Amino acid sequence: MAFVSGYHHLTLCTDGVQEDYDFYTKALGLYSVKRTVLFDGTIPVYHLYYGSRMGDASTIITTFPFRKPAVYGRRGTNQSKIIQQAIPVGAADYWVDRLNKYGINATKISRFGIGRVAFEHPCGIPHELVENPADNRPSIVNEAQGVTAEHGIKGIYGVAIAVFDRTSMDDFLTVGIDMKKEADSDEGLMFSVPNAGGPSSVVEVLHETADGRQGTWTLAGGTIHHLALNTGNEENQLRLKAHLEGLGFTDVSDQKDRNYFKSCYVRSPGGALFEIAWSVEGGWALDEPADKIGSTLVFPPWFEDRRAELMAGLEPAKF
Repeated sequence: MAFVSGYHHLTLCTDGVQEDYDFYTKALGLYSVKRTVLFDGTIPVYHLYYGSRMGDASTIITTFPFRKPAVYGRRGTNQSKIIQQAIPVGAADYWVDRLNKYGINATKISRFGIGRVAFEHPCGIPHELVENPADNRPSIVNEAQGVTAEHGIKGIYGVAIAVFDRTSMDDFLTVGIDMKKEADSDEGLMFSVPNAGGPSSVVEVLHETADGRQGTWTLAGGTIHHLALNTGNEENQLRLKAHLEGLGFTDVSDQKDRNYFKSCYVRSPGGALFEIAWSVEGGWALDEPADKIGSTLVFPPWFEDRRAELMAGLEPAKF
């Protein structure tokens, strides 16, 4: 039995909250799935979730906009580098035109023989929309933003990770998480994520020379914080945690309660932070009606006594 089945979500630290919200909901046509606040620490920071209308696993992108606290990081090597989402084959030209009309410079590129659209989040984090022929998920349709099933984003394709040492990441992904190596060339390495009959998703490993600068690992604006793989349930999560620790990957956290899901974190030998997560019963509808998720600002129970303080410290935005 596989430890994981596809992705759960991807998490970035961005800059301004308004540009972040408009980028994902207006330019990319994703839905607001949840609006809450950073669960760790004491700094008032939004935690925004975007994805399919009902917040299906493997569609979710989450962000921490850090403009108001002015905490910024450094993009570099030994760090997750590119956020990747899947689109229908043949949709690349549509997205190049659409993104450029939104003032976002977008171009067509190819890696591992797969066409994709390359562009950047307003804060500078690289993104790609990948024409994945193996992804049979329906597109996210957001007609209010002019995005139809013919062109809409399907969900997460993967993450590209920049590393100095490809070999240690090869071992971590294949022996540690049971991924299959699909490509090994001068473009990098590509590993398929176990999916139990679901969408075909990957982790790409891009080699960068040792004279590159080390990327930031902390929660800091302008960087990708982690990628989360879906264990499906607590039993698989704890089984994978024990397996990784048994292999000597001892930088594995205890389980964290994220209200809508439970998480453990492991720092990979290539530097990128991985999360292994599973959604609790009720998921996004724990604190909002299922047909209205993402429409209000909600707080976890342990922050209710700080609601006024946190609200006062958040950056103003129009959602």
